[in-house]
Amino acid sequence: MGRFADTRVAESVALLLPHLIARGVSVLAYESLGDIAGAAAVKVVAESELAARADLIIAIGGDGTLLYAARLSTARRIPLLGINRGRLGFLTDVLPQDLLACVDAALDGGCEVDRRPLLSTSLVTGEISTTTGLALNDIVVQKLATGSMMDFETWIDGRYVNTHAGDGIVIASATGSTAYALSCGGPIVDPHLEVLVIAPICPHTLSDRPIVVSSRASIEIRLLERPESRAQVVCDGFVVGDAHPCDRVQIRQSSDEVTLLHPPGYDYFRLLRSKLHWGRGSTDRSR
Repeated sequence: MGRFADTRVAESVALLLPHLIARGVSVLAYESLGDIAGAAAVKVVAESELAARADLIIAIGGDGTLLYAARLSTARRIPLLGINRGRLGFLTDVLPQDLLACVDAALDGGCEVDRRPLLSTSLVTGEISTTTGLALNDIVVQKLATGSMMDFETWIDGRYVNTHAGDGIVIASATGSTAYALSCGGPIVDPHLEVLVIAPICPHTLSDRPIVVSSRASIEIRLLERPESRAQVVCDGFVVGDAHPCDRVQIRQSSDEVTLLHPPGYDYFRLLRSKLHWGRGSTDRSR
C-alpha cells in the first residue's frame, strides 16, 4: 500500500516487487501501480478483498499510509510492516536501505511483533449512537467553523472534569502520543503504557493543560448548546461524522488491536533519538 504516484514510494516498490515475485509471494494492491517495473505481476483488488486475502500488509510512505492500512488490517489482525518514505515516521520505522532485509525478516518470522490497542468512538445524539469509528493514534473532536471557538465539556467515567473553549480536543492512545497530541503540548508516552492522553487544541485559557488517564477510562466530550459548538469527529485523520450542540462523543479503548512488525533489534528510544534529533551533543551514547 502507498501513494504509487510519489516517486519515492515508486522507487521502493520497483525494488521490492521483483524480490517478492522471486520468493513466490502473490502481491495484491488496491489501486493500479501505473508504469512501475513489475506492476504487471500485481493483482489489483478492491480494498475489501485485500483485507480478506492478505497475510501481510507492507505500507510504503509515511505514518498516514500505515494508519490507512491499519483500518483494513483490524478485522483479521493482519500484520503491518511500515517502510518510511515520508517525514518523521514514528510508525513506518523501516529505512529504505533496509527494505529487502526487513521484508525477508517479516516473511521468515524474524521481525518483532508489537500489538497495539485501538481506540473506539461513538457519536451519540440524544440516546441514539449514530456513528462509530476506530483509531490507532487518536480521536479528535475539532471545531467545524473557522474563526470561532468551540465550547464543550469533558467527562471521565461519568465524572465532570472541565469546561473548555478552544479549537477542540485530542484523545490519544500511548501510540498516538507522538502525533497530534504532541503538537498540543502533550507528553511522549512509552507505547506500551496503558494510558490515554487528553490534550486540548489551542485552549482559550493557559491553565487548560493536557492530562494523562488510565486506558480503562471512559471519556465523553459533550458539546454545549451554543451555535459555535458544531464539530467534526476525526479518527486518525478520517472524518467519521459531525457533532452538533448537545451531542456527545464517547471514547474508550477497544478490544481490537493492530499488529505492527518491527525490524530485528528495534529500540523505541533509539527511534525517538533519530526522529527528534536527541543526543547530538558530546555526551551522545547512541554509537
